[in-house]
Order: sequence, then structure tokens, then C-alpha cells
Amino acid sequence: MTLPRILLLSLGGTITMTRSLEGGIVPTLTAADLADSVPGLAAVASIETLSPLRRPSAGLTLDDLIGVACTLNERLAGDLDGAVVIQGTDTIEETAFVLESLVAGDKPVVVTGAMRGPESAGADGPGNLLAATIVAGSGAARGMGVLAVLNDEIHAARLVQKAHTALPSAFRSPLAGPVGLVIEGEARIFLRSHRSLTLTGPFTDEPTPVALLKMGIGDDGRLLAALPDLGFAGVVIEGMGAGHVPEALAEIVSTLIARLPVVLASRTETGPVFSRTYGYPGGEIDLLGRGALSAGILSGVKARLMLQLLLRAGVDRAAYGAYFADR
Repeated sequence: MTLPRILLLSLGGTITMTRSLEGGIVPTLTAADLADSVPGLAAVASIETLSPLRRPSAGLTLDDLIGVACTLNERLAGDLDGAVVIQGTDTIEETAFVLESLVAGDKPVVVTGAMRGPESAGADGPGNLLAATIVAGSGAARGMGVLAVLNDEIHAARLVQKAHTALPSAFRSPLAGPVGLVIEGEARIFLRSHRSLTLTGPFTDEPTPVALLKMGIGDDGRLLAALPDLGFAGVVIEGMGAGHVPEALAEIVSTLIARLPVVLASRTETGPVFSRTYGYPGGEIDLLGRGALSAGILSGVKARLMLQLLLRAGVDRAAYGAYFADR
């Protein structure tokens, strides 16, 4: 049987970290090092490796991820069957979503990492990398967009969230659950989610800073009002509940919308922004009526990235809605 050809592309993260002389763990291992450490990996795929970066995931930038997407689009256009992107877990949900928005085609792309370093007892990196490679080489995963695979669970990029700081079971998709599992060395898909619209670029090199602000009781709006003069090109507001802000902020939001795009998300763990229930000033009907754009089911961090991509791609503001819509 011919094995699938899978690219392992490593960006760093805990899965690559070993202890430094100064104390603490730091990224040191390459994709090739990781491949060599996984028992049984050679039996499930023919592996190629690439290590363009060696960073903690909190240090990744949108430019880094655009570069990774370009590499994947180029390599997957050839004879590869899929790819695994390896990185730190802090921002896996963000990387998976950006790649979901930028990588074309139906070949599987899987993002994985580890909650425990390779020198830790019970290190989860080898198991996660093996499972991710199995999914990337599986015909069942074709056409599903970008997936995150950790703890033998398969999550859709649009839905996955990191929900714990320490446990190997840190990743969840609270809106609908994982779309599948890796069991007995096989990717088993139980649900097929809608993937995001793909942005093709080109992307400007000009920075497009987008603020992400979470609302709380008594917020007086001074940060919102200051954003345009601070150089921000857009803002995502994580509203209370189904997308609400204090009544006193409604006029500030109106003034802001006249100057830059405003996206309304929810600060809750999951669930969509409402559109037609709450009609008081600062409720979602009011804010959407003033011209705010709904993030749909996207979390604030994912909505922020989407708005940055739209701004950098020069997409007309009137067309933004389709990229946030629950399809």
C-alpha cells in the first residue's frame, strides 16, 4: 500500500521545547527531530519536514501565518496528500482559523502541538503528532478545511478553543463538540462542518491594527472613543451576553462606525451574536442597526484576525458580512 505523503511544518511551541541552562523550557527541536521521536510515524505516512520558525506561539505574527499559508498553498498544489502544522497551543485556535481562511483546496491541513514538553513525564507531543499525521493522510478529512487535532480529538478550525491552561484535554469545541476522533489508528469523522470562505489576497504589507475590547459593567467607553486616534484600523467588541454594551456606549459606537469597521462578538464562551431580540440602546438590534457587523459564532480573537485579513486584502467593507456569516 502506498503511504500518504505528509509535510510536517514546525513553528515551535511547547512540543519543541527543552530545558535551557538559564531555567525554563525554550524552543529547540525541529520538525525532523519531532518526526524521529514518534514511534510508528513512518508506518502511517511518508514524511517531509520543514522548520521555518522556532518560536513560542505567543510570538507568532499574522505575517508569519500568511507566509505559512503561502507555503502550504504552494506545496499542496504538488504531490503532497496533506500537511501538519506544529506549534504552541496558546494560539492554535488562531493559527487554525487563519489557515482555514487562506489555504485553498481540499487536501487536509491539521494543526497540532502539546501541553507538556518532550522532557516531561507523560509528554503528549508524540501522540498528538501521530494522530495529526493520521488525520492529514486520511481521505475522510478531505474537504473539511483546516482541523486541530489534540488528545485524539479532531476539531474544526472555526469552532475550536483552548479551554484550560494545563490539561492535555485543554481543547474543546463547545458549540458542537469535536467533529471526529482518532481511534485504532484511524480518523473517524462524525460531523462535517462548514468551512470559512477563502481569501486569496494579495495582502498589503501595511499594518492593519485591530483592537479587541471586552465589555464589562460600568465601562465608560473611553478606550473605544480613543481607538481611531491611536491608529487602529478596526475594532472587535466582545459584548456582554448575545452582543450588548452599556447604554451609554451606544453613541460612542455610532461615532466609531463612521470612522472604522466595528465587529460585534460575544464575551461568552460560545454561541452566536443575536440579531433580533434585544431592542434597547446598546442591545444587538441597536448596535447592528447603527452599522456594527456581527461576528456570528466567531470568538473575539478569531473575528479580530478575520477583520485584519479583510483589511489587508483590500476587500470592500460592504462585502465583509459573508466572511463572518454562519454558513
